[in-house]
Amino acid sequence: PCYVLKASCTATVGIVAAVTGFLAERGALITEMSHFVDDEARKSFIRVEFEDDAGDAAALAGLAEQYRETVARRFGMRYEFHPAGAKMRALIAVSRQSHCINALLHHWWDGHLPIEITGVVSNHDDQRDLAEWYGLPYHHLPIEPGKKPQQEARILALFEETGSELLVLARYMQVLTPHACETLAGRAINIHHSFLPGFKGARPYYQAYDRGVKLIGATAHYITTDLDEGPIIEQDTVHVTHRDDVARLTSRGRDLETIVLARAVRAHLEHRVIVHGHKTVVFS
Repeated sequence: PCYVLKASCTATVGIVAAVTGFLAERGALITEMSHFVDDEARKSFIRVEFEDDAGDAAALAGLAEQYRETVARRFGMRYEFHPAGAKMRALIAVSRQSHCINALLHHWWDGHLPIEITGVVSNHDDQRDLAEWYGLPYHHLPIEPGKKPQQEARILALFEETGSELLVLARYMQVLTPHACETLAGRAINIHHSFLPGFKGARPYYQAYDRGVKLIGATAHYITTDLDEGPIIEQDTVHVTHRDDVARLTSRGRDLETIVLARAVRAHLEHRVIVHGHKTVVFS
C-alpha cells in the first residue's frame, strides 16, 4: 500500500535525514518527496509518498505512533499520515451558476479526481436535474427570511450525517457564519474571481469592463471568517483585451474558475496542502 506523510516543524538540521531514515528502517520505499523551508518563519515543511506493508487502519495507526515516538517528538513536529489515493468524501454546495459544479462532476464521473461525492446541497433548485442526472442526492435548502442560521445548521448536519470530509463551495453565493467557518476550518474550499485590480460587490465583470482591465483571474482558498481572504490554495490569470465585452469576460472568467477550483480540490484530496498561518504550502 502507498501512504502520504505531511509534516511541519521548526527548521533545523537533520529533519530530512530523520524522516527518510525512519522509513528506510521499516523497509518503506519512498516514491515521491518534497521539502520546503520558510526562511522568514524558520519553518520546515515536508511531504513524502511511500510504499509500506502497513495494510490496514490499525497498522497505519501503529506506524503513526512509532513515528511520533522516534521522529515527531524529537523535532516538535505536527504530522499526518494518509492512505494515498483513498477517495475523500465531499459534499458540494452550489447556488444558481452551474459552471463549477458541472466541471467537478465531470472530473469525478471520469475518475480524474480521488473523490466520493456524498451529495449536492443548494439554496436554489436550479441544479437538481444536473445532480440527479449523475445519480447524486440533491438537498434543496432554501433560505427563508430571518432563518439563515437554521438553514446553515442543516448544511452542517448534512455534512456530518453523510460522513463528508470536505465541503466544496462551487459558486455557493452565501457568506458562511463564523461558526460554520470555524467548524469547517481546513475542510471547506471556496472559489471566486480575483481581478487585478480587485473589484468587490455586485457585477464585478461589468466593473472590470468599465475599467478596461487587461488581466482577470480566479482564486481558490480555504474559508475563514475573513470573507474571501482565507489561505490561498490555487490561483490563475488570463490576459484580456479591449475586444472582450462583458459577456466574453464573464465566459473566460468562469472557464478559469472551473480550472482553478479543480486544481485546488485535487491538491487537497492528494494531501499536498499544508496551512501555514494565513497562507499555504502546496507541494506540486
